[in-house]
Amino acid sequence: MTSQAETVPTWHEDKLSFSRLWYIVLVVPIVAALAFVIFQPVQVLPRIELAPGYSLVDQHGNRFTSEDVRGHLTLYTITYSHCGAGCPETSATMRTVQTAVNELSLGDLPTAFVSISIDPTRDTPERLAEFARQVGADGENWRFVTGDPSHLKQIIGAGFGTYYDATQADAIPFDPIYVLVDGWGIKRAVYRTGAPDLETLQRDFMLIAREVENSEGVNRFAYEAAHLFLCYPS
Repeated sequence: MTSQAETVPTWHEDKLSFSRLWYIVLVVPIVAALAFVIFQPVQVLPRIELAPGYSLVDQHGNRFTSEDVRGHLTLYTITYSHCGAGCPETSATMRTVQTAVNELSLGDLPTAFVSISIDPTRDTPERLAEFARQVGADGENWRFVTGDPSHLKQIIGAGFGTYYDATQADAIPFDPIYVLVDGWGIKRAVYRTGAPDLETLQRDFMLIAREVENSEGVNRFAYEAAHLFLCYPS
């Protein structure tokens, strides 16, 4: 009987196969990452920084803290009840946003709206309660809060990074701002305008709702990759 000789790979062939393997190991992840960045199969809002913690008093006269909205997707703005002609109408905008957000399919993600008064001297809980009724706030998901002037400065000036001048007795000038904070207490979007685009706000609420929905299981890796590769909406 004759036996068929076995073919033994040469050293050169082994080296070539090893080189090809390393090429695949190095190149494939790079190509995949570039494809992820270019096509952005998942979009997220940036994790900007931690939102300020606070302890204030709401329109019901109750203590209201940042922990009370833990787990909620919360939109903040600033205002005061004696805001007259020419004052940014942040309360009217918040009412419109709340109505629009209530029509979205956010799954089990609870939402909250917080208007911080920068006029604690005149905006007592009673006055804030009356103001909330005037602007059509529901009193539960939308809170009007205020507190000690120095604490307000820390929250609004240092924490939210916007300007207001409480030394003006009658009309308090301020730069309108809306800040979207997720359930982990992280700022996810800042809108420095008196009237942010409603479609943009609805989109941003939906983006965070989807991220929360996919925060467990294998899908969370895709969302972490989206943060890593800065897959943010334009």
